[in-house]
Amino acid sequence: MSTYQRILDLLNKEYIPYTLMEHPPTPTSELAAKHRNEPLRIGAKALILKIDDSYIMCVISGDKKISSKELKQILHTKKLRFANEEELYRISNCIPGAVPPFGNLFKIRVLIDKKLIENEYITFNAGLLTKSIKMKTEDYIKLVKPIIEGRASVV
Repeated sequence: MSTYQRILDLLNKEYIPYTLMEHPPTPTSELAAKHRNEPLRIGAKALILKIDDSYIMCVISGDKKISSKELKQILHTKKLRFANEEELYRISNCIPGAVPPFGNLFKIRVLIDKKLIENEYITFNAGLLTKSIKMKTEDYIKLVKPIIEGRASVV
């Protein structure tokens, strides 16, 4: 089953309201926000990182970037790197830019920047570069149960 279908099944099973958007391919947060006609700050950028011998998903606002230095401190590690394309596909069944912020579907921990959850809604590519979902942030938190962190990203 595709990642896209797994997300839809989860949302429907839990009776979570959402809006599905179709658009031209959007491999970057900036392009996704433009096609969705939504502010960049509500876009959830899902990044899979390798720490030591495991993986973690960091979810930040589309207008932010990861601070590796701060993330290493938060995670108490010296070894940290982005998952390569092969690892990304093996873990999420997605290509770069399409990974949704549902690490729970991939059995990896999710760390989310608290700035992102200050928004009423979040939007994200739903496993495909051509489909996005908009949903209430509180519903996302309820489903994914991420670790909320305030130091993981910088402008």
